[in-house]
Amino acid sequence: MNINLIKCHGSGNDFLLIDEISNPYSFTEEARQNLALSLCDRQKGLGADGILFVLKSERCHAAMRVFNADGSEASMCGNGLRCAGRYVSELVGKEEIIIETMKADLKVASAPAIYDDIPTFNVEISPVFFELDKVPMNMNFSRLVDKKIPEISENLHFTVLAVPNPHLISMVDAETIISNQQKAISETVNGPNNLFPDGVNVSFVHTMARGTIYVRTYERGVGFTNACGTAMSASSLVTCLLGQNELGEEIDVYNNGGKVRVVVNRKEDGQYFMELIGNATYLFAAELELSLSQPESFELISKTDFNEEDAYGLLQKHSKLVVDSKVFSKA
Repeated sequence: MNINLIKCHGSGNDFLLIDEISNPYSFTEEARQNLALSLCDRQKGLGADGILFVLKSERCHAAMRVFNADGSEASMCGNGLRCAGRYVSELVGKEEIIIETMKADLKVASAPAIYDDIPTFNVEISPVFFELDKVPMNMNFSRLVDKKIPEISENLHFTVLAVPNPHLISMVDAETIISNQQKAISETVNGPNNLFPDGVNVSFVHTMARGTIYVRTYERGVGFTNACGTAMSASSLVTCLLGQNELGEEIDVYNNGGKVRVVVNRKEDGQYFMELIGNATYLFAAELELSLSQPESFELISKTDFNEEDAYGLLQKHSKLVVDSKVFSKA
């Protein structure tokens, strides 16, 4: 069969987007996993952190399912939602839409450019859970905010939450950012362990100034990525909980893939939600010929570049200068 797709990225977190609304595709769950394993392979495939499947929804403008490069399914992906949101917004001709995800129906809207000539979208990140059984995490606490977890570190403090993806977040200094601690902790809690039976995303967060943070994330099912949208949103929330930033105000979040903005909000009922604002950049469109039983043997029929990456490259250069001067030069 032939499959059309778009390679895209949000903050350097890259995806292959497959439209099941306009095309007559029908994939089994096994086929979705195998497509992710084969096409996301950076040595033999097209290379990506995951696949975004855009489907019809009975109650929203569209639905999004996210399969990581290892074949596992993620409950949400903030950077991916911006890309899928842009695609659906252009498909239906609306600047404000709602996308169905595994745990919630989320708002997506076109937003002013985060940097010159960059397609920018504002996506809702919710729901937020602090209850450890929602993560899940096995500890004798109902919640864990800014506390030590001796089983994984003697000196660091952690906050655990789900947004709805599970996140383990630690506020750290510049020296810790460049150390090997994050890799060691991430591999521990994403391998066989008693604390996180389903694994967890691990983020180290460094405050550069009021309203400005740097986030580095090890994503469950992927490894270290340029950026993770739900991690940047969750990290911004943690800084507000700890009094380092304010609710309702924009927080500039720098990452290895560039920069986003996050606004942390609290509803009257006390529930939090975040606005994640950043790029949705198209790299190329491609047509593949493949067999669903052996997708690794695909043939690239055509490929067309979108020529949007140069504009994003300017933001990346700017972000790197900021991070190098504010984080790595201090380490």
